[in-house]
Amino acid sequence: MKVINTEVLILGAGLCGLTLAYRLQKEKCSFIIIEARDRIGGRILTSKSSTGTTIEMGATWLGKKHTALNHLLGEVGGKIFEQMLGDHAIYEPISTSPFQLVTLPENSDPSYRIVDGSFSLIDKLSAPIKKDQIRMGEKAIEINVESDGLKLKTDLGIYKAKKVISTVPPYLFFKTVRTVPQLPLTLQAIMKQTHTWMGESIKIGLTFKSPFWRRNDSSGTIFSNVGPISEMYDHSDFDDNAYALKGFLNGAYFSLTPDDRKSVVVNQLKKYYGKKVDEFIDYKELVWAKEKYTFAPYKEHVLPHQHNGHPLFQNSYLKGRLYVGGSETASQFPGYMEGAVQSANFMYQRLKDDWI
Repeated sequence: MKVINTEVLILGAGLCGLTLAYRLQKEKCSFIIIEARDRIGGRILTSKSSTGTTIEMGATWLGKKHTALNHLLGEVGGKIFEQMLGDHAIYEPISTSPFQLVTLPENSDPSYRIVDGSFSLIDKLSAPIKKDQIRMGEKAIEINVESDGLKLKTDLGIYKAKKVISTVPPYLFFKTVRTVPQLPLTLQAIMKQTHTWMGESIKIGLTFKSPFWRRNDSSGTIFSNVGPISEMYDHSDFDDNAYALKGFLNGAYFSLTPDDRKSVVVNQLKKYYGKKVDEFIDYKELVWAKEKYTFAPYKEHVLPHQHNGHPLFQNSYLKGRLYVGGSETASQFPGYMEGAVQSANFMYQRLKDDWI
């Protein structure tokens, strides 16, 4: 089998991996990205309805405090717009009482969305990268230390590189990639208890011809302790000519069929909006627990954000040639898009300091 040589191997073509590749491209550094999925983007996935409405099935929001992400968007020409919340929200505190329309406090720290969808950032980052530099549908299996670098075995080939950068969730790396020699036991113990953000989430979205929820006696912002939808928001596009509601379904509903999930979603929304809900154009969903290249079941209970940003993720391993990166490893805003960009920037600086 032919061995392919490169300076840097990047595991994962999500936001972190593609940001790192985007920066290495400018340095004329050779790299190859290994991506197990048949698509790029990782936990960023913007679905389009039959009417062209974009619905985020993955990472969606950012804030002004997310400075690394905002800077990257500025670099590539991405634009943002404020998430519409309105003055009121539908609030359902308990199952034995009817829902309420409550007044929302003034929001001094609004959330924003990316114009044209989160995936537009993935498109911009990947545009300069040559097709043969992203190997999709290829799974990393084993990393071996050799005298002059690292050797990566995949299910389709063998690669050699000076450095290997993992940008996949640390727990998934722990579960699916062997290293010879083994990583330190202290790091393995942290990795197997590191929470994968969004791993248990179910994202749902429905498109409509008109934003009927914007009446004075209603709202597109929903908070429910009853469920099965826990949160929902107006997800109309920047131009406000394509209308949608998007939110989160309780993760316990992962075992239902898509039709059954759609049914419980519609039934809950009809409590708030009546028969207008039956006029939805498209229903979209993504059960992240079923995405095997994002999520692996934990053997023991893991809390949200557990071990995210742990100091051990800031070190290098296998004689300084392996970096364990990705959003969960960032020291600030781990698990979010900001964390993914910060991790990419951190690893890029490490590579630059070493030898670029």
